[in-house]
Amino acid sequence: MFEELQKLSRRFLSIKNHPYKRYLIRSAKFSDNRLSLIIGQRGVGKTTTLVQSLLGNVNGDILSDKILYIQADHFKIGSETLYEIAEEFVNYGGKWIAFDEVHKYQNWAKELKSIYDTFDDLQILASGSSALEIYKRSHDLSRRAIKYKMRGMSFREYLELTYQIKLNSYDLEDICENHEKIAFKINKELNEQNLKILPLFQKYLKFGYYPYFLELNKNENLYQITLEQNMHTTIESDLASIFPKLTGSSIKKIKQLLILISDLVPFIPNWQKILQILEINDHRTLKSYFKHLEDADLIISISRSTDKFKKLESSEKVYLNNPNQLNAISTSKEAKSGTIRETFFLCQMAKGHIVTLPKNGDFCIDKNYIFEVGGKNKNFKQIRSEKTGYIACDNIEIGIGKKIPLWLFGFLY
Repeated sequence: MFEELQKLSRRFLSIKNHPYKRYLIRSAKFSDNRLSLIIGQRGVGKTTTLVQSLLGNVNGDILSDKILYIQADHFKIGSETLYEIAEEFVNYGGKWIAFDEVHKYQNWAKELKSIYDTFDDLQILASGSSALEIYKRSHDLSRRAIKYKMRGMSFREYLELTYQIKLNSYDLEDICENHEKIAFKINKELNEQNLKILPLFQKYLKFGYYPYFLELNKNENLYQITLEQNMHTTIESDLASIFPKLTGSSIKKIKQLLILISDLVPFIPNWQKILQILEINDHRTLKSYFKHLEDADLIISISRSTDKFKKLESSEKVYLNNPNQLNAISTSKEAKSGTIRETFFLCQMAKGHIVTLPKNGDFCIDKNYIFEVGGKNKNFKQIRSEKTGYIACDNIEIGIGKKIPLWLFGFLY
């Protein structure tokens, strides 16, 4: 049985090993932790990251007996438990093991804990497409595992992967202080390849967040169909298995809620009105539906509070997680440009920054920077009194003063 799993592992390692390395594989130090969990949406590249990490330990040797990749829901696992597989692997001299789609395995948290506690020399990687179940069950691992949240591709990564060019990332402070020099440098590098930043940015907003766009030969329609299917699967399959008490009617209402949000983004919750539209009996049930969508990385809610426990209660605006989702499921013929701009900005800032609603402007970042997001003619009227106020401005290649090109915030990671 173990030989079959080893053959299967090598096949997956060969198929899923892509040369381009995402931000997480470059920045995370998995070797520092005996147990690492990678969580995130379907399709953001978790499997590739697992494979690259395993192969990085053995200088790319797919045939090495020191590594093993296991797809947790594969039928060939049969009656063997994850623990039994790990035990046999260690007995054969194994050092690094990865469990992919681990959330689909019923007792994954308990078994990973046992593997961790029993085999001191084994390094364990695990991933799960549904953040919902990871969050629900990871309490057993809280003192043992390091969790990494993997996000979709930044605009910078999209450019690197699509055009095989090397571009640097910049932190927010650097962008605010030196955006003119940075934007000039990036435009110069792209111009040397006969590329223009603005049309490339528009493409990214439609189909650049998920790396599988390359596998679909950059077919925009097929990409949007695939993305929509993944979003429905997250609700219909993941939610139903994680929360058995959710009925078919509940799942349907959660999907209706997502569509309602997508058509009204930025969505301002009117709890009583939503209760009536979706024919839900109580606020508690409705707010649990919102929480399911946010935990699944299908929406992002923001409020004036930084307290995560008060956040949902006081949510004043709700966005979809990223502009690709907006283009895929909005029933409007074409999503409004202002909505897409704000969704992109929030999506990029959600990684590593605290985002709240300010008194003036669209977004407050890290309790310091105030941003207004708009087109190239946007003025400072709403944030004139803010010392750290900036405009994230669309449709400009290079900014000036406190007007920063919107696309440049796609270089934060």
